[in-house]
Amino acid sequence: MDREIQAFVPEPARTERIAAETAAVTARWPDPADRPPLFGVPVAVKDIIHVDALPTRAGSALPPEALAGRQATVVDRLRAAGAVIAGKTVTAEFAVLAPGPTRNPHNLAHTPGGSSSGSAAAVAAGMVPLAVGTQTVGSVIRPAAYCGVAAFKPTYGRIPMDGVIANAPSFDTLGLFAADVAGLLPALAAVCDNWHPYEAPAGAGPADGSPDLPVLAVPEGPYLEYAEPEALDVFATRVERLRAAGYTVRRVPVLADFEQVRAQLFTMNRYEVARTHAEWFAEYGALYRPETARAIREGQGITEVEYVRAQRERVAFRDRMASAMAGTDLWITPSATGPAPAGLTSTGSSVMCVPWSNAGLPSLTLPAGHAGNGLPLGLQCVGAAGDDERVLAWGARIEAALGEG
Repeated sequence: MDREIQAFVPEPARTERIAAETAAVTARWPDPADRPPLFGVPVAVKDIIHVDALPTRAGSALPPEALAGRQATVVDRLRAAGAVIAGKTVTAEFAVLAPGPTRNPHNLAHTPGGSSSGSAAAVAAGMVPLAVGTQTVGSVIRPAAYCGVAAFKPTYGRIPMDGVIANAPSFDTLGLFAADVAGLLPALAAVCDNWHPYEAPAGAGPADGSPDLPVLAVPEGPYLEYAEPEALDVFATRVERLRAAGYTVRRVPVLADFEQVRAQLFTMNRYEVARTHAEWFAEYGALYRPETARAIREGQGITEVEYVRAQRERVAFRDRMASAMAGTDLWITPSATGPAPAGLTSTGSSVMCVPWSNAGLPSLTLPAGHAGNGLPLGLQCVGAAGDDERVLAWGARIEAALGEG
């Protein structure tokens, strides 16, 4: 199957390595009663994340020894929970723009999205039940939506980023892919700092006083205008389905300055990409693909004064978004502008993730219908900073109400 989809980075003797890892896991926990929550679960890992004994190439032509580093904490935690590393998955070069060879399992002529292309496709194709990716702007939520799976990007900083090649460190966040929310939960409990499963206290509820359901907010304004008409139509049907299931849905005018927000994010992102790659690009610049080299050169042209101004604008934006959530619990939006575009020369637009990644908010995407061409669409649920556990608990209920499984 992977010869067609190309979700995984080629690895000599993969079968033998996985067999040895599985035997080691079984030897470590011989008693079924004592086995950890991810015992024996094969997990795919995006190839900008260091894994012991597996080279990190980051989708690039740079020598792996130049990129080497200690195993990431997220991998340490997965292995401590009993997981077996199934292999490295294809990423856009350095998780920027230049796509890898991965194809969408629903239609091989379409992109799986990116930059966590292989992680999303591997789960969608049933090769693994769980995969790890990263998101700087839309690199977890968008490919999950394109591939028709669930994925969660926690609050910025909730999973340690050491052992991960940076894109833009002020935004970079690890995320997970699975078929549904139930598949995400044990892994998130294992890898997130201080994870405490949410249990609604007796007599207390979300913002409208309901003991069961969150109040949902639809962000009206120029942001939603970036979604394609078909995606908005399908989104509207899912909103009405949630209303019929008893959810309160409020339309909140917000993001009137969306173009300024995009420019602020771009300024910070490109400035940081250029600094992340300063030494590598100076030595190996000729080996970079044109899209990545262009992003780095754009960042080199941004001054520190411009960057500091963008940082201040971001702080003010986060405050405004927190205020805009008053009286609601979750933003709901299309996860992407539409279905996965045809071709493999682009990973699609990340614009529907811009405000939420810029604010560092926890974001969940759920399968939510299909476009007319049969490709999947997603529903994005975004909570307040630090509200990860509740977002997942509410997401499971929304998933059931949508009935897309």
